[in-house]
Amino acid sequence: MQRKKFDAEFKAKVALEAIKGQRSLTEIASEFKVHPNQVGQWKKEVIDSLAGIFSGEIIHRTEEDEKLKEQLYSQIGQLKVEIDWLKKKTGIKY
Repeated sequence: MQRKKFDAEFKAKVALEAIKGQRSLTEIASEFKVHPNQVGQWKKEVIDSLAGIFSGEIIHRTEEDEKLKEQLYSQIGQLKVEIDWLKKKTGIKY
């Protein structure tokens, strides 16, 4: 059986419903067709990340992720050039 993948917007919507506390996790899970444990997990993730929103930690982490991504793409490009050069010099064809 293949796992379902939910986008961030859907998870946020479900977690927000759970945080409101107007209905039980079981009722929310039934409405959105997910397991109650999943609802609880998303709720916990949102609550745990709230402090990071106000401290700017999430924005800082995103900037670091972008810098790392740029470095990795640069490294991949460099390695590809080196591999192509080695293939040309050794006469290996793939």
